[in-house]
Amino acid sequence: MRVFKFGGASVKDANAVKNVVKVLQEVGYENTLLVVSAMGKTTNAMEDIINAYFNDKQEIPAKVSELVDYHHAIVSDLFPNSSHAIYKEIKILIDEINGFLVWNKSPNYNFVYDQIVGYGELLSTTIISAYLKETGISNHWLDVRNFIKTDSNYRDTTVDWERTQKNVANIDQKVLNITQGFLGSDDNNFTTTLGREGSDYTAAILAYCLNADSVTIWKDVPGVLNADPRYFEETQLLNNISYREAIELAFYGASVIHPKTLQPLQRKEIPLHVKSFVNPKNKGTTVGKGVGIEPKVPCFIVKKNQVLMKLSSLDFSFIVEDSISELFKLFHQHKIKVDLIQNSAISFSVCVDNKFGGLDALLQQLKSKFKVVHHENVSLYTIRHFDNKALESLQNGHELLLEQRGKETVQLVVK
Repeated sequence: MRVFKFGGASVKDANAVKNVVKVLQEVGYENTLLVVSAMGKTTNAMEDIINAYFNDKQEIPAKVSELVDYHHAIVSDLFPNSSHAIYKEIKILIDEINGFLVWNKSPNYNFVYDQIVGYGELLSTTIISAYLKETGISNHWLDVRNFIKTDSNYRDTTVDWERTQKNVANIDQKVLNITQGFLGSDDNNFTTTLGREGSDYTAAILAYCLNADSVTIWKDVPGVLNADPRYFEETQLLNNISYREAIELAFYGASVIHPKTLQPLQRKEIPLHVKSFVNPKNKGTTVGKGVGIEPKVPCFIVKKNQVLMKLSSLDFSFIVEDSISELFKLFHQHKIKVDLIQNSAISFSVCVDNKFGGLDALLQQLKSKFKVVHHENVSLYTIRHFDNKALESLQNGHELLLEQRGKETVQLVVK
């Protein structure tokens, strides 16, 4: 049994959907489970609908209409016959969205988010399943919510592995199956989500429960590169990466592989392939059991729009365990993600992500207890397997604010 995961970019329009068929025809689809994300930027469109629901309900019809138009444009290209059953299936799903927005009484944003956002995956898999049948590829459409069970911590749920394992055991492995990424359900059968980019995690969960031979993530890049080509020139393809190395890269922020994806795969030593849906016969990158990374070249990771804070004690007293514990409680309260720390006897430097906008309130509290110097809009660079040339390439033209080195890794905060 193989698990294939196709992300939003791989199914963003009619040509992309047709390319999925081409990929399957080239690499085979027997004993395969497809995990598919929402099409293109549909998740963002769903979030716009949710935000309109809470902020200005008059905008909902226009937002839903945009969603319908986008999917109808894809469907009309794939299914020229306007009487095809797929049009009715899409209408049913859209009616469910509108119905929920009318009868829902819950003021809980995260609950509403999970009930609505998952329709992106339901729409994409419904369309793709129908198109596969249209091209002669028989398949079973599965509702992943019937298989992956979670708690009710909406938007960031924890998987109930025992119940999920029992459910997944009922999947017929002898046929081509297609299901949704990102989604699960709780004890009350309400939809839950596994966090943004959770479709990779879905593939890993199902692979673990099915004892799959492999997982393949199909992307618009040739595999895992040693740097993000949006920010770095002359990137190199990594042919092989060990689980340990991949987890290190994910921890520091490499975006190709979702951090939670690797853990279930490593436990059963299921190899993960990252391959190009443009050139499906190319080998791409394999993540699996082994030693380190091949080729062994510096790997660059960058996090933009970070905040560097240096905290000093007001009375020259030591910053010790009690102080650090209090600081991390404050970071947690204000939803500030810590990416790097460095401390001395009387100072504590920390590079953080202000994703949820809690910085100003945090600074007010910190300044009552510490001397605080902070720099906004800095970049945090991490280099795994660094050498002098790699360091020089980042330091040229940047003001270095902080450096932290280990045996294999160096981190630089620059402005």
